[in-house]
Order: sequence, then C-alpha cells, then structure tokens
Amino acid sequence: MPILLFLIDTSASMNQRTDLGTSYLDIAKGAVELFLKLRARDPASRGDRYMLVTYDEPPYCIKAGWKENHATFMSELKNLQASGLTTLGQALRSSFDLLNLNRLISGIDNYGQGRNPFFLEPSILITITDGNKLTSTAGIQEELHLPLNSPLPGSELTKEPFRWDQRLFALVLRLPGLASTEPEQLGSVPTDESAITQMCEVTGGRSYCVRTQRMLNQCLESLVQKVQSGVVINFEKTGPDPLPIGEDGFMDSSRTSSSFAAQPWHSCHKLIYVRPNSKTGVPVGHWPIPESFWPDQNLPSLPPRTSHPIVRFSCVDCEPMVIDKLPFDKYELEPSPLTQYILERKSPHTCWQVFVTSSGKYNELGYPFGYLKASTTLTCVNLFVMPYNYPVLLPLLDDLFKVHKLKPNLKWRQAFDNYLKTLPPYYLLPLKKALRMMGAPNLISDNLDCGLSYSVISYLKKLSQQTKLESERILASVGKKPPQEIGIKVKNHSGGGVSLTHSKNFRKLLKEIIGETVPRLTELNTKEFAGFQVGLLNKDLKPQTYRNAYDIPRRGLLDQLTRMRSNLLKTHKFIVGQDEDSLHSVPVAQMGNYQEYLKTLASPLREIDPDQPKRLHTFGNPFKQDKKGMMIDEADEFVAGPQNKVKRPGEPNSPLSSKRRRNVTVIHDVHEEKTENGQTPPDGFLSKSAAPELMNMAGDGVPPNQSDSLSDDFISLRKDGLIPKPGGNALVGGTKNCSISVNDQKVSVTSTLGAVPNTLQITPAMAQGINADIKHQLMKEVRKFGRKYERIFILLEGVQGPLAVKKQFVEFTIKEAARFKRRVLIQYLEKVLEKIDSHYLLNNVNHINSRSLC
Repeated sequence: MPILLFLIDTSASMNQRTDLGTSYLDIAKGAVELFLKLRARDPASRGDRYMLVTYDEPPYCIKAGWKENHATFMSELKNLQASGLTTLGQALRSSFDLLNLNRLISGIDNYGQGRNPFFLEPSILITITDGNKLTSTAGIQEELHLPLNSPLPGSELTKEPFRWDQRLFALVLRLPGLASTEPEQLGSVPTDESAITQMCEVTGGRSYCVRTQRMLNQCLESLVQKVQSGVVINFEKTGPDPLPIGEDGFMDSSRTSSSFAAQPWHSCHKLIYVRPNSKTGVPVGHWPIPESFWPDQNLPSLPPRTSHPIVRFSCVDCEPMVIDKLPFDKYELEPSPLTQYILERKSPHTCWQVFVTSSGKYNELGYPFGYLKASTTLTCVNLFVMPYNYPVLLPLLDDLFKVHKLKPNLKWRQAFDNYLKTLPPYYLLPLKKALRMMGAPNLISDNLDCGLSYSVISYLKKLSQQTKLESERILASVGKKPPQEIGIKVKNHSGGGVSLTHSKNFRKLLKEIIGETVPRLTELNTKEFAGFQVGLLNKDLKPQTYRNAYDIPRRGLLDQLTRMRSNLLKTHKFIVGQDEDSLHSVPVAQMGNYQEYLKTLASPLREIDPDQPKRLHTFGNPFKQDKKGMMIDEADEFVAGPQNKVKRPGEPNSPLSSKRRRNVTVIHDVHEEKTENGQTPPDGFLSKSAAPELMNMAGDGVPPNQSDSLSDDFISLRKDGLIPKPGGNALVGGTKNCSISVNDQKVSVTSTLGAVPNTLQITPAMAQGINADIKHQLMKEVRKFGRKYERIFILLEGVQGPLAVKKQFVEFTIKEAARFKRRVLIQYLEKVLEKIDSHYLLNNVNHINSRSLC
C-alpha cells in the first residue's frame, strides 16, 4: 500500500503571482489534484494513503496523517493559506517522522536482524515549493539543514531521518510573472539548482525545475510512474574492473581496461523493484540482506545503520548457482549506468557476486549472499538474494540429497556445522524454514539465538512502547489549530463614561439570561427584519408529530401503511432505479471525491487463466492471436530440470566436454529448456521433476509465492471471540470445509474441532506436512500489522490431529502474538483455548461415563 505524502510550501513567498494571474499556492493545489486524477487511472491506487504536511510549526504542520480519510485531505488542501517562513528543513524532518511513526511498533526495520526487502512501506514524498531562500527566525540559511533532534524514540538507530523505501521528489516552481515571448522548448525537465536537489538525490529521488504549465503536467505524469514498490540500495564496485568484451562476445585482453579511472557504473544509488504477489498483493521473500556488523552477545547497543545498505559487487565472472527446491529471491534493478554496463557485455550466463562489508565474523569483506545477473533476453539486470555464503551451502545440500540420501554421516555434519559458524545468527531461522520446505531432516537446533544481547532486546521493546505513546500524542494533535498569542487587547476609553454594569439595558439582558424575565415581542426590532415573523414558544401547546388515522380516507390506508413502513425501515424504493435524495444533495467540495467511491466498489474479478495471453480484437477471425501476448515475460520464467532434453545443433556428443564441478549441470538456455520440456515448476522452487542436484543457472526465474492473503472483504469480529465468514460456519464446534494442497493435488477435507473423522483419510506424514506449513503461515500472519485475524483462525481450523494438537497450535499462536504485542488477538485466542479445554473435558467425562456403564 503506497504512501503519498505531499509537503506544500505555505511560506509568504508562495503568494506571488504568475503571468496567468494565479498564485504559486493555487498552482500547488491544482498540481496535487491533477496528480490524484492521474494516479486514479491505475487500479492499484485503491490502496493508496494520502498525507498532507505544511511549513507550520510541528505538530500543527500535519494537516492529514494516518487517521484522516481522503475527504479530510481534500478539505485541508483547499483551505491552505500562505503565511510564515520557508522552514524547509524542519518540515522535511516532520514529514519523515510522520512516515516513520509506526515502524518500530510493526518491527518493519528489523534492527540487528538483517534487512528484509519484502518488509516495506513504499513512500513517495512530493514537496512543492518556490525554491526561494530558506528562512527561519534566526535569519536566512544558505544550506538545507534537517534538525537532528527528533521527538520520535529510536531515531538514533538510523543515521539519516529517512528509510530505504522512502524517496523525495521536489517540484520547484519557477513560473515567470510576465508572459514570455520566446517559444517554449520541448524535452525533458531539468533538475533545479536549489538546496533541495541534493536531498532528493540522497533519497533516490530527484527535483524538477518547472517553468511552464506544460512542464508541470509533464512532471506530474512522470511522478505517477515513480510510484513503485521497492527499496534503494548503494551498489559499490570492489576489486578490479572486468576485461572488456569484443564484438564477438569473448574477452578481449588486447583492449585496455579502465581499472584506474572512476566510471559512473562503479557507484550507483538506485532502486530495486520489490514486486507484490499477483494474488495476495503483498511482497513475499525468503532471505534478508546482511547487516554491516556481526551480532554479538557482548554488544551493549546496536550500531546505527545507514538508511541504504552498501552492497559491493565483484566483477569476477562466476556461474550462477541454484539447487532444486531451495527458494531464492529475485529483484529487478532500476535502469542505471550499472545496468547499462552489464547489459552491454551481453553475458547472460555469468554473474557477479555481491557482498556486505563486515557482515562475516572471520572475513572483512564478508561472504557472498547473492549475485547480479543479466536476464536471458538482455532486457534488465536482476539481483538474486541467496542464503549467506551460498557457494559453500549449496554443494553440501547437493551431497545431502544425492549422495547421503537425507542420512548424513559424521563428516558431512562436521562440514555443515563449520558452515553454520560462518552464518550470522539471524539467518538460522530462514535456513531452517527452507530446509523444512525442501524435505530435509532437522539439522538446526530449535533453540535459535538471535545474536543480540538481553539489554539490546529490552531496549528495542522499550522503544516500541515509547513510540506507541508518542504516536498517539502526535496523531491526537492533528487537526488542531496552533495556540494564539497570549494576551487580551483592551481599548482605552478616555473620559468619565458610565460603567457597563450601571446600564439599564445590560441589567435587563442579564435578567433575561438567568431566566428571571421573558423577552416580549414588542421589544424586538421588527423594522430590521420586516419580512420575518418571530413566534413565541407556548408551553401549553403540544406538538402534533403524527397524523390522525381517522383523517386518512379508507381508500388510502394501504398506500399510507406502505409509505410508513418504507419510511421506518428505509429498505425499499418506490421506483426502480430511484436514488435517495441525499445522493443529490452532495456539497460541491465532495463531488470530486472519487477515491472514497472507489473504496466502496468490489474488487475486480481475476482472469480465469492469467497465464494465457490476452487476445486482441479479432475482427471476425476467432483464431487470430496477439503475437506480442504470446511472448514469455522474463519475470514469469521458471527454471526447469533437464528432462527429455533434445540435442541442439552444434552441441558435442560427449557429455564430458562441458564443464562440470561436483556433478553440477549447466543449463545454457532456460527459456528453450522450459519450452522443450513443456513443464512449469511449482512456486518458490525449481521443477520437482528435475533431479535434486546442484545447478548452475543461466536463466532467470523467480516464481511468485502462492501464499494466501487476508481477504479485504472480511466483515468484523463477533463478541464471542470467533471470526466467522459471512455465510460460513463458526470456528469452534462447527464443521469447516477447506481445500488442502498435497503433492500438487487439491484434496477437499472436512475438519472439525472435535474428534470427527475426515472425509478423506490423511496419513500421518501428510498431516505432519500440513501442520508444518500451517505453523509457518501462522508466524507470518501474526507478524502482519493490523487487526484482520480471519486468516489466522482459518489456518487454525485446518490443523490435522486430535484436540491436543489443536490446543498446541493455539498456544503457539498466543506466544507469537505475545511477541508482537497483539493483545486483541490474544484475547480471542484465549477464548478459543477455553472452548477447546471445555470440549476436551466434556469428551473425557463422556468417555468415563461410558466405561462406568459398561
């Protein structure tokens, strides 16, 4: 759900007029409204959150924050007035603090435990200013300074005020006051020369120098395209440059290399796109980017991290590696000089390994955690994130499956233990999950250590509580006006005038207020309002609310009764298609509120088969297909195993001619391999039909995770603590039909809370696998921010086994909820636990009674 924060310059200089007669502030308001209209064309805009911040003193600068809806946003935008100083630094600090308000509460930054690109809140901060000198109460400032003192607890954990998923863009208005006689030049909009430009570039954004209305519209269309889900990373080259490649595609040692000259691709500060899952709408990943320090139990505090991780890449060509069923993450890089240089080399079958300095314990540079690789079609460059030190892990797992048949000997275990010593502690949990998904035995202890000291963990918990209190205080101040100047202005009346208390009119008015006398009609000034009549309230006359039933004629009784019933229940319309009168009485200010109307619409239905290419208009030919639609997207390619491989022309007959290392198979063209095999591997892994061997991957393929998401159409929680779906069954004591995927086959299972046999016999092995997957999904659902718990209770319904097993899962979910302070969820789970205990006790009593009768 993208967050769009608009920072509007409300200094007095925004009152200057342009050649069109409008002020800069009016142009800024119109730009925001136009941006919202352009953004509304995208169906993904339904989940957007809009915020509005000005240059006022904090916290009164927040006009629309986390709790305000779109209508409040538009109302505050139209009521903005330009007055005050150009305090851009303080306004930027307040804007970033507003965006970071809930990050410590949700744990999205995951301090000290690795950086997860798939845990993000993509935010775009758009500021509209006139680019004049920065002013404050101390005078004019030549440079832009962001205050270091932030009211937000935990701000010292990050060196910069922003985060890696927040980017700043600036629209600097330079429209002239007089119409220009020179023709307008077409082309790209240049960056501005004001102090905010450098700040924009630091966050991964840019500034626009707007000189005409056409340029402003062009900038807004560009900004709409910038609303992307992703994080910013610093890519830095380490080691020498690679050898240049000749025109034939091979290394040319005769050509000189620019090892000693700094090139633009040596250091790039760009975005990596984190695509949401096509079905759930939520990004899914497996492996973090390592921290720049080794977590140690002796660390008294966490070192402050940079907002953007510094990822170093080595230009040594390596073969991309992946193993069957081992999940990996793939992120596309934003176009940059680095991507252009890699694509120009035209080497889609090699990769460059990436490192994070000081991430390892025994190595200064650290061990590789992934690689950069051009796509097979040479259209983009992708960052593959693998397990830490994957060149050592993957051969071990290959031997585990191929040589030891999941029964490792002592030598293999020693090698695996040595690998774990080089692994940062926060990688143990995702590695354990990956091994369980691969079907490997439990090779890692259940007593996982996060590597942080007790004092650091306690400090993070304390910060979370302080942040919650500060968040409530800031949000409570939104909408309030700043306090006025203290003091009362008193007019000095010279002369010996009569006091107000001695006035006859004042004493009469005072008696009327306290109720001692009643004002008479003759005392009112009737000449001022000649066309109006004032009626006095007669206490003896009772108002007549309803019509007398005897006044209604006999032939109109049924019609009158129908109208009374419709008026009382407000459920029927007299005419088909007739709207309520309230729909035609909407204020003009609310008529353009299309965002609130979109939220009431139902989500569009998905395609029946999204993998099939879309057809264009066939003009009478039903067999005509779109050739462009038949092309396979690079992001949807899956790596298939070498099944039924057809010999290609030019391949040698001897299999020993190809390079092999530890029985590693090199796949030269994944795209053609997939087409020949005609198979698509399952989500998250390579093809199941392929042998579980170590493979050097030349193609790309990161299938999206097919995990279910929480439905947005869920109604509400019931008072008894259960969460049923509309028209569904209750959670406890009822029957629930669910579909469980076992060995790529969907099996319909009827699960109940009691000891009722399933409609399909499930083996213990199948039940154990289903429960393990449910436990993994429960951990992910509890961690999500919000109070939508329907998915959690649906997962608990699908637990296989007796009541004791179901009780263990409920207790496990309570512990997970306690970790993330989900108090409301804990209350509902405790009620479910009580019902399980009562049900279990009732079964025991019935069993004892039946035995006593026998």
